[in-house]
Formats: sequence, structure tokens, C-alpha cells
Amino acid sequence: MDIDSFGAVREARWARLKQLSGARRLTGAEADELTRLYQATAGDLAAVRSAAPEPSVVSRLSVLLASARVWLTGAHTMSTGDAVRYLTVTLPAALYRVRWWSVGVTLAVVGLAFLSGWWTLNHPEALDLVGTPEARAALAEEQFASYYTEYDSTSFSALVWTNNAWLAAQCIAFGITGVFPLYLLYNTVLQLGVAGAVMAEAGALDVFFQLIAPHGLLELSAVFVAAGTGLRLCWTMLVPGPRPRVRALAEEGRAAIAVTLGLVTALFASGLIEGYVTGSAMPWWLKVTIGVIAFAAFWLYIFVAGRAATLAGSRGDSDGDFATDQIALAG
Repeated sequence: MDIDSFGAVREARWARLKQLSGARRLTGAEADELTRLYQATAGDLAAVRSAAPEPSVVSRLSVLLASARVWLTGAHTMSTGDAVRYLTVTLPAALYRVRWWSVGVTLAVVGLAFLSGWWTLNHPEALDLVGTPEARAALAEEQFASYYTEYDSTSFSALVWTNNAWLAAQCIAFGITGVFPLYLLYNTVLQLGVAGAVMAEAGALDVFFQLIAPHGLLELSAVFVAAGTGLRLCWTMLVPGPRPRVRALAEEGRAAIAVTLGLVTALFASGLIEGYVTGSAMPWWLKVTIGVIAFAAFWLYIFVAGRAATLAGSRGDSDGDFATDQIALAG
């Protein structure tokens, strides 16, 4: 094939297709013409690829066809209605779907963190592994609190949000292995337990809870939900139940996507609290109250809004952009 002659003969067709694809509005006749030109140009692209795969021509026709395809198939845009439905139906239903896994993880981590702290505090050899008495005193009296005032509020909020959102996303993405969520939870248990023990040794356990409560109640809740979601994916792979394994994983995976997007928002809120509230000069009672309100709102959203969305027929995995086609089966 002489690619130059081939292009010269069809140049007018390609130019017309480009013109119609770039128009803001088309008449009925123009829409029909666009369809015919699209089909003909698709044939041209196939011919070039098979007989004379010239990269520049293949690239040009591919871009041209992609532009025309938008007119033929339409482009999806997120509308206000889509966002509202996601926040009021899809997301709460997806979170409700993993509620008991989330609660189980929460209770397990809190209980084990308490045991870790008790063991560390009551066994000098365990405290010695943390550091020397002087180092532990410095941590309790200065470093623990200064962590929340070391950076300006905006930078600190952005830092903790991106870090926590990344951890939560990894927890869900790698949850199917069952390893990453357990590793993250193990580290969380140790960090909470050891930090609590060091603060208790210095007689500053009240400061520990005052600094953790404002943002930590919401932050840890979001992380625990992420871990529960990831572990549920792993369990689904091992025990899919009556559903075929591939279908079960697909359904739980779509719900996990909805959960991930929601947790990013929750962790953004906790990051704002950590940056602007925890280290601020507000009275401690007000800081803790803000944390408790955020914590309560998060879990009420899961159990109240989630239950309502579920009763309304949502499963959290097949709404809006997560929808899959369903066909009726006889019998």
C-alpha cells in the first residue's frame, strides 16, 4: 500500500470527520454523516494497521476516532445528583456492608492496645526497650505534645491526611492478602500501647487522651474500617459462600472502592481536626467534644444512614458508576 496516495484520497473524509467531531451541535443529517464517516475511518485505520502500519497515520486516525466516539457514545460527567446519591445511598450502604468487620477490628485493637500498654507499664524490661528513663521522660513531657505544634496547621493537616489516606487505601487494596491489614493493626496496637505506657509512667495519661481524642477517635475509626474492609475481601476470597468466587470478589471489590473514597473524606476531616484543633489553644473540653462529635457522626452515618440505604435496596456495590447489568433468569 502506498500510504501517501491512500491518505491523499481520504484526506477530505478525515478532515470532514474532524470538523463534525469538533462542532458543538449537529443537525440530524450531520449526525448521520458523522456516523458514516466514523465507520469508514475505522475501516481506514484497520487497513493501515494491517497493510502499512505507519505510526503517524495510525496515531492521527486513532485520535480522530476517539474524538468522534465522544459524539456517538456520549461522555459521562459527574452531576450533582450523582454526588448526592453517592453520599446518601452508595457510600453509607457500602460502609454498612462492612460494619461488623469494622466493629470487630475496633474492639480487637482497643483491647489489645490496652493489654500492650498494661504489660509495658508493669514490666521494667519492656519499658527499657522503649528507651532510657531520661528518653522516656523527654518523650512524655515534651516530644509527644510538640509533635502537634511542630508544623503550621495547614501543612500538618495535609501531611497527616495524605499519610493516613494512603495507608487506608493500601489496607483495602492489599486486604485480599490478609497480611497488610494485620501488619498495620499490629503496629497500631504497639504504638498506642507503648505511647500510653510511657505517658502513664510520667503521670501524664490525661495528656495522652487529651491529645489523642480530638482527632484520633475519627482517624482510628477510619483506619479500622479500612482494615475491616480489607479483611472482608480476604475472607470472601477464602469463603465466598453461595456466590461464585469471582462474582463474590467483584461485588465486594466494588463496595470496597466506594468505602475507600468515603474514608479519604473522613480522614481529610480528621486531618483538619489534628492540624487546627489538637494543637490549638482551645480549652481541652472543647477539643475533646469536637472529637467525640466527629466520632459519633461517623458511626451514626454507618449504622443509621447505612441501614436506611440498605433497606431502600442499595448494596453499596451496584449504584451509579459501580452499576453492573442484571438480566432476569427464569425459575
